[in-house]
Amino acid sequence: MRPLSDVLRPNTIDEMVGQRHLLAEGKLLRSIAEGGEIPNMIFYGPSGVGKTTLARIISQKSDRKLYKLNATTASISDIKEIINDINPFTAPNGILLYLDEIQYFNKKQQQSLLEFIENGSITLIASTTENPYFYVYNAILSRCTVFEFKPVEAAEMIPFIKRIISYLEDQRGFTIKYTDEHLKRIAYGCGGDVRKCCNCIEIISLGLTKDFNEITDEMISQASQRSGNHYDKDGDYHYDILSAFQKSIRGSDPDAALIYLARLLEAGNLIAPCRRLMVIAAEDIGLAYPQAISIVKSCVDCAQALGLPEARIPLAEATILLATAPKSNSAINAIDAAMEDVRNGKGQVIPSNIQDSHYGGAEKLGHGKGYIYPHPFPNHYVKQNYMPEDLKGKTYYEYGENKVETASKQYWQKIKEEE
Repeated sequence: MRPLSDVLRPNTIDEMVGQRHLLAEGKLLRSIAEGGEIPNMIFYGPSGVGKTTLARIISQKSDRKLYKLNATTASISDIKEIINDINPFTAPNGILLYLDEIQYFNKKQQQSLLEFIENGSITLIASTTENPYFYVYNAILSRCTVFEFKPVEAAEMIPFIKRIISYLEDQRGFTIKYTDEHLKRIAYGCGGDVRKCCNCIEIISLGLTKDFNEITDEMISQASQRSGNHYDKDGDYHYDILSAFQKSIRGSDPDAALIYLARLLEAGNLIAPCRRLMVIAAEDIGLAYPQAISIVKSCVDCAQALGLPEARIPLAEATILLATAPKSNSAINAIDAAMEDVRNGKGQVIPSNIQDSHYGGAEKLGHGKGYIYPHPFPNHYVKQNYMPEDLKGKTYYEYGENKVETASKQYWQKIKEEE
């Protein structure tokens, strides 16, 4: 039996669900799809959002002979078979190759296509769920235009759900009862994946009969399960979520930060948010609230001792604390600037007055000569040089504009001016 998602697969762009940023009237990709002149393209985005469907629609507009390969199962021999078919008699206008999951092709397999892409014998439409700038070789990328497909929003999914239900009613011969809230739960529960949405409704429909024809919340929960959280701990979305998590905290938005934390925890990933929270405490809060890193470390230790699901509580506490704390990136800016100078070969010669003098012969070498011990002086400070000669006068640390660092700046300005 054909899956419902295949039975209801759109045949035109107007039937497709979502991707309005690419396929609305006047958008470039729509114009390409309808024009028939097909460039080399890579469709990048999560599963079930229309990449394969659009490739099929485009192929129907092309006068080229169509080949389809899935990189998870294809081999060099499959590529050779396609290349051997390139001739003026069997493919007078060349070949259109749709390559699904291109990230699974190794460098040699991708390179075998280059010559023919370059001379126009093969037009490539590749799809991938992973970031092509990480997984596709530059030689292929430079010859292709990348279009990013996005998860379908729930509002766009609802009309499609109604269409599926109407189709099923015709097939089953009875009315299916549902509420608007049911439609929303299905739409949100499928996480922007049209295929999952279709499969979810098909599974629910199998549990309905003429006498028991009403969709329930329990059915939706069991059919959609955890599919709403699009996540792969080894994939590109993992790093997108972590990036969004840190940037939301840096931007002082606790609510946004919590939704990304929730996505990580719902996927069962405890380690990544723990590590990232400690980084954020040092990188983004830093010296504006120096106690934050100690508090966050305590929360992380508690979370790791508790495990999920209880770990969510101390991690939420740490997330809210950091998002609402004053911010300073003065520490990371300072160390990065210093490390850049070190990479450039600067600061190699340590001033003799602060070199180690706790060994025999140090005095003869002049190590430690002229060093002044600061503690006997007022405020435990005395002016002397600590910087390598080639970096004298260089400033790495710039005080942040927050209560703690401003107070520190004023304290040291006063002491050093008195000196």
